[in-house]
Amino acid sequence: MIVRMGSGRPYDAVLCDFDNVIRFYDLTRVARLERLAGLAEGTTADVAYAPEVDLPLLLGRIGKAEWVDSIARGLGHDVSPSQAHELGTAFAEAPFWVDDVVVAMLRRIREHLPLVLVTNATLDLESDLEALGLSDLADHVVSSARVGVAKPDRAIYEIAVKRAGVAMERCLFVDDSLENVEAAVALEMTGVHYRRQGDLHEALAPVLGG
Repeated sequence: MIVRMGSGRPYDAVLCDFDNVIRFYDLTRVARLERLAGLAEGTTADVAYAPEVDLPLLLGRIGKAEWVDSIARGLGHDVSPSQAHELGTAFAEAPFWVDDVVVAMLRRIREHLPLVLVTNATLDLESDLEALGLSDLADHVVSSARVGVAKPDRAIYEIAVKRAGVAMERCLFVDDSLENVEAAVALEMTGVHYRRQGDLHEALAPVLGG
């Protein structure tokens, strides 16, 4: 869904989120461990993504080991210490996969326009991109853990736009978080709330055709 399309002119750069647009996590093991521990599915994610637990990781202030400890502490009232640590570890080390269709679309758009990944990520992002064969996917990568500011803070958008080398209002911004998209739209970017491949296909069609 395109939230805002400026004046209808073609955009000159694409700023794209990474997780839940390009990369997805397999939480099957986490769900199984939650069932064994008598927890509702999703409990670990709720704890892990709470701002007080997640934000230090995304700002590069802690690594995954410290994040696991924080998750375990958050789960400590409901399960045993060993179960809490096992759940935290399973969540932090969940396997991930890439949507090859999305990657193909982004590789095509990069032939025409600058592509910048703008992601709330950990200090492991670069090694993850390399492991996935995506180190060359974008012209630039703006990681919250490296720049010390996270979406939806205006500053991370400004950094990404500067690296794209175009005006703010000439950028297409793609993200699975509506809050992040709305922040981009407030800065006069074109915003796409990503939920399925078709959302990206529709947004890129003016440049790629079809």
